[in-house]
Amino acid sequence: QVQLVESGGGLAQAGGSLRLSCAASGDTLCMSVMGWYRQAPGKERELVFSLSSGGATTYADSVKGRFTFSRDPVKKNTLYLQMNSLKPEDTAVYYCNMDGRCGAYWGQGTQVTVSA
Repeated sequence: QVQLVESGGGLAQAGGSLRLSCAASGDTLCMSVMGWYRQAPGKERELVFSLSSGGATTYADSVKGRFTFSRDPVKKNTLYLQMNSLKPEDTAVYYCNMDGRCGAYWGQGTQVTVSA
């Protein structure tokens, strides 16, 4: 079992910044992919960023150059998503995800709202 808890969402103005955090606990050693997804109202959940165990990274085209993923250098199971130059279209619920041989796990989500 893996538990994921997101935090850091909220309201921002266009052009502003937010940093999301995801604290992972449990059997994270069996996870091979980690990342962030988002789901806007009326839309399907979409990938924002993913990192494989081999180090391959993928950013959605819509966030390249604006969003940056990182891991806490000390607390390895804490993930971050730094979101800069926010746009109203970034408004969504953001989910932390881990996937591997132990299964796929999702956090509860954190709301990000960007006003024009």
